[in-house]
Amino acid sequence: MKEQTIETLKKYSQEHLIEYLPYLTEEEQKKLEQQVEAIDFEQLQQLYELAKQEQYMEEKNISHIPYVDKEKLDKQKREELETIGRKIISDGKYAVITMAGGQGTRLGHQGPKGTYCLDTINGPKYLFEITVDTLKRAREEYNVTIPWYIMTSRENHQDTIRFFEEKKYFGYSKSKVKFFTQGELPLISTEGKVILGEDKKIKEAANGNGGIYEAIAISGVLKELQEQQSDWIFINSMDNVLCNFVDPLLLGLTIEQNYKIASKSVAKATPKERAGVFCKMNEKPKVIEYTELPDKMAEERDKNGELVYGELHIMLNLFHCSILEDLANVKLPYHVAFKKSGYLNEKCEYIEPEEPNVYKFEAFIFDAFTRYDDMTILRVKREEEFAPVKNRTGVDSPETATALYNKYYC
Repeated sequence: MKEQTIETLKKYSQEHLIEYLPYLTEEEQKKLEQQVEAIDFEQLQQLYELAKQEQYMEEKNISHIPYVDKEKLDKQKREELETIGRKIISDGKYAVITMAGGQGTRLGHQGPKGTYCLDTINGPKYLFEITVDTLKRAREEYNVTIPWYIMTSRENHQDTIRFFEEKKYFGYSKSKVKFFTQGELPLISTEGKVILGEDKKIKEAANGNGGIYEAIAISGVLKELQEQQSDWIFINSMDNVLCNFVDPLLLGLTIEQNYKIASKSVAKATPKERAGVFCKMNEKPKVIEYTELPDKMAEERDKNGELVYGELHIMLNLFHCSILEDLANVKLPYHVAFKKSGYLNEKCEYIEPEEPNVYKFEAFIFDAFTRYDDMTILRVKREEEFAPVKNRTGVDSPETATALYNKYYC
């Protein structure tokens, strides 16, 4: 290992990595050295200090955020807004980015989560295939092939590409599908040390869906969007099987309101539903986690009996391209999670901990909303646009998602 690299490790109290060198082959040492040189240890040190601090909300000025209920729009208004949106889509000024960096582990599935298959009323459908179905319908309706960008993780990137090749892109134009990876950050032990995994590399994890802004810029996707004049970009997660991401109504409403960011929401099922809700904080749009919303506010209702803080963020977000350009170099705040992760001890023996042992750092896509004065919120029906596949059984499982999918398409 280079002297300069060793000095870096000593400077940031990571010299324990040097003790692993006798157990590594020359090639493994080289890869570890390359990793060390690529890591921003100054940032990592700051994140460790953040992890040690007690997390609390400094800002307290929370208020209701206005929204438009799709069901309450009259036919004429809806048609006016859809006409605006249809022209944007038909003119080829629209693109879609799908976040698909997860593995199917929680579902008991080996491989990228998008390769998980549901037994639907329309036959067996992979999660990726359901997204392609929507794109193909849009191609027929608007006579345009919408560019589709898929954000993978280092862990599932090659497997995802291989899957699409095997399935011949489910009949969608290969030239219109591009893959790029999201960023990663090392996991840190409670002592502030990076850890080694079984592959004898520093263990890293995806830096959260908020890392998408930086990933879009670094990968060249942003430049491509600008060159092909994709003025509006919809960003969604891959595991919502009712995701309506080619929506002229949302697009038209956002343009009419003269905003450059929009999101869809669904009404909370109960005041204590475990999901983030939209609000205004210090007069700026924000998504506040259910754990941060006081019980009194969570249960507060307006004169019509509706929850004041009842709009769930469901990861259906629309951005003007200028916003993605603005966010390309912005450092969003990181949130800390305490997780379990296997590691190699000082004798290079693999240890599987029984309790959480590392800090993981993630940025959230919605933390960018607070940089702007306002945004469009369109409330939609849960049974029409929100059927996520998150858990192996129970709520938000393949079973519930399939049932909602079948009912909708029936």
